[in-house]
Amino acid sequence: MKRLLLIVIALAFSSPLVKAQTYQETEGLAKIFREHGVSGTFVLLDADNNTFLVSDLARAKKRFTPASTFKIANSLIGLDTGAVKNVDEVLPYGGKPQWIKEWEHDMGLRDAIKVSNVPVYQELARRIGLERMREGVRRLGYGNMEIGNVVDHFWLDGPLAISAVEQTGFLQRLVKGSLPINPSAMQAVREITLLEKTDTYELHAKTGWVFSSTPPQIGWWVGWIERGKKFYPFALNIDMMKGEDAAKRIPLGRDCLKALGKL
Repeated sequence: MKRLLLIVIALAFSSPLVKAQTYQETEGLAKIFREHGVSGTFVLLDADNNTFLVSDLARAKKRFTPASTFKIANSLIGLDTGAVKNVDEVLPYGGKPQWIKEWEHDMGLRDAIKVSNVPVYQELARRIGLERMREGVRRLGYGNMEIGNVVDHFWLDGPLAISAVEQTGFLQRLVKGSLPINPSAMQAVREITLLEKTDTYELHAKTGWVFSSTPPQIGWWVGWIERGKKFYPFALNIDMMKGEDAAKRIPLGRDCLKALGKL
C-alpha cells in the first residue's frame, strides 16, 4: 500500500501542470507589446524547467472567452465522440451569407480550421450535442468548463472562459498525448493545426477574435513550437481597440517567440 501511494505521488508530480508552477516575468516581452502599440499578455511554457515565461502575469491568469481558439478543443471532442468521422468528412456551412466569404463553403475540419470557419464548427457542435459537449469540456479541464445551454455559441460569447496560462497547460497535454481523448483524435488535431514546418521547428497555432459592441475586443493566438523532441506551448491575447489591431496578433506572437529563442 505504501509503495502504491509513493507511485501515485510520483505520477502526480510528473504532470506538467503540477510541476510548472514557476512564473518568470520577461521584460523583453513587455517591450515587444509596447513596440506594437497594444496591451496584452504572452505566455510560453518551458516544461523542462517547470517555468512559465510571461509578460503581464496578472493578465496571463485572467480568463477571457476563447473564441476560435476553441476550435482545437471542438475538433478533439467531435472526433472523440464520433460526431465527425475524420478531419476530411465534409460538414455543411448552412447556406446563409457569411461576413467572410471563405466560410460560404461546405468543408471538413482540415480546411475549416485553417480559415476559422465558424458556421462549420457550429454545425460540428450541434452534432456533438449539449450534453456530450459539456462532458467533453469537463474531461479536457478547459478553462472554467462552463458552456451554458446553447451548444453553438458558448465559445464565442460565453460563458466559456480560459486564461493564457490555462491555454498553455491544455496544449501541453495535447502535444504530450495525455488528454483523456482517443489518441487518434489528438494526432489528427496536431496535424491540422500545423502552420509552418522548417528543418529546425514546427509551428502549430490558432487565432481567436472575441467580438464585442464596444472596445476592447480580445485577440488570441495560441499554439506550440516543436523543436526536435521538445515542445513549447504558448498563448497570447491582446486588447484590440480597432479592427486593424487584429493583424498584430501573429506578428507580435512571432516576435515574442523569436525573443525567447524558439522561432
